[in-house]
Amino acid sequence: MFKKNLILSGFVLFKFILQFNLINSVYDLHRDEYLHLDQAHHLAWGFTSVPPFTSWISWLISVLGGSVFWVKFFPALFGALTIFVVWKAVETLKGNLFSLVLSVTCVLFSTLLYVNTLYQPNSFDVLCWTAFYFILIKYFSTDQTKWIYIATLAFCVGFLNKYNIVFLLIGLFPAILVTHHRKMFVKRDLYLALLVGFILVLPNLIWQTIHNFPVFHHLVELSDTQLVNVDRLDFLKSQFLFFAGALPVIFSAFYALLFYKPFEQYKSFFWAIVFTLTVFIFFRAKSYYAMGIYPIYIAFGSVFLGNILQNGWKKYIQPVIIILPLLFFMLLYAIAFPNKSPGDIVNNPQIYQKTGMLRWEDGKEHALPQDFADMLGWKALAAIVDSVFSNLPNPDNTFILCDNYGQAGAINYYTTHKKVIAHSYSADYINWITLDKQIKDVVLIKVAFWDDDKDRQKETPFFDTVYLAAQRINQYAREDTISIYVLKGANFDITKIIKADIEERKK
Repeated sequence: MFKKNLILSGFVLFKFILQFNLINSVYDLHRDEYLHLDQAHHLAWGFTSVPPFTSWISWLISVLGGSVFWVKFFPALFGALTIFVVWKAVETLKGNLFSLVLSVTCVLFSTLLYVNTLYQPNSFDVLCWTAFYFILIKYFSTDQTKWIYIATLAFCVGFLNKYNIVFLLIGLFPAILVTHHRKMFVKRDLYLALLVGFILVLPNLIWQTIHNFPVFHHLVELSDTQLVNVDRLDFLKSQFLFFAGALPVIFSAFYALLFYKPFEQYKSFFWAIVFTLTVFIFFRAKSYYAMGIYPIYIAFGSVFLGNILQNGWKKYIQPVIIILPLLFFMLLYAIAFPNKSPGDIVNNPQIYQKTGMLRWEDGKEHALPQDFADMLGWKALAAIVDSVFSNLPNPDNTFILCDNYGQAGAINYYTTHKKVIAHSYSADYINWITLDKQIKDVVLIKVAFWDDDKDRQKETPFFDTVYLAAQRINQYAREDTISIYVLKGANFDITKIIKADIEERKK
């Protein structure tokens, strides 16, 4: 037991060390990270962008000082906990030491390393999927009803983190129905657990109701602007990349779940992945939505291989299977992480083009991978806005309005000026605007590429002075040129106009 715990601790420690050495220092945080961090200052039971769990972690990060270390610590922690859950699943399935080492090696050296570099709901989402499946294994192996309640708790926490986990239940329901485990649907405890789960997520459902279900509006917008560009074949291809080094293990799990007698009671898991992937494909889901499926299948495959490769010549296959994830990670390391400068990527784009990493959500190819481009220029923008703001005569009566949540979040995160508070009409920010002071001056942050009024003809008649104060230019950033305009001396009730504009946009 001590040896096993020591090995597990070593993997977890290595996981943390590796996570903090995968990002080149030239990159800032990702635009989504700024939005999530700002939610700490507006705690609620729901947000337009995500459920409330992320805001609770953001609040904790702010209590700890809000540094980049803590921003990166929590996704790394969720990744380490995923490794721990997979280890425990292998133990429950009675896997040997080889199975334990193989499973965590496959989970560690995978695309999860990249997911765990970003402070987004995805890391915890993968953990919740894995934990729910693990709890289901415990229930199937013991038939103890307590696991139904524990599974409900895991699902509810996952639901309050990311609604994506609903697809887990959609795929699991028919998978259980086609096996002998359908008998669980006549158990009273299942429905009591569902009632408990409903109560746990009810505050978020009430918030959604009060705010006219923004999640549905978000899904429609997502479908119209992003999912429409998702190719179903590309979705399937991507599934092979997430845990490329673990493919022999995952396919072994599929075989074992169908034909390996010790796994007979877990056959529902085979049908679960079939039904869940089918639903994802039908809805043209983004490929990473399905990432949480695979860690538990790595556990199944590792146990199966550990049992059949113990004797004779077969044991010599063991080191080959363990090395595979590491070899694929070495290939992954060259392109999947922002560990190269933008200039290096632009000068050597071939491998990024071949793997489709330069294709953005708009369906077009660009100079950098989209996520990398979304990590550039934010700190510089905040510094410029601070400088412009410091030269204004009425800081207490100045309103900063940004084109999007990335700009607002980055300015609020990096600003060193106590009175700088950036706003936006996008995402959650439109619900956070408070207009309790008379506005005299406005600082307008605009993406130059999308700005169809660079001369500010719309605003000029309503202010004494309108001018372009500065620009933040970064050729590699997703927003390569951002203009900072100053509108001074409002000669009308701008507060009233902004309030009316907000109400109109909320409709």
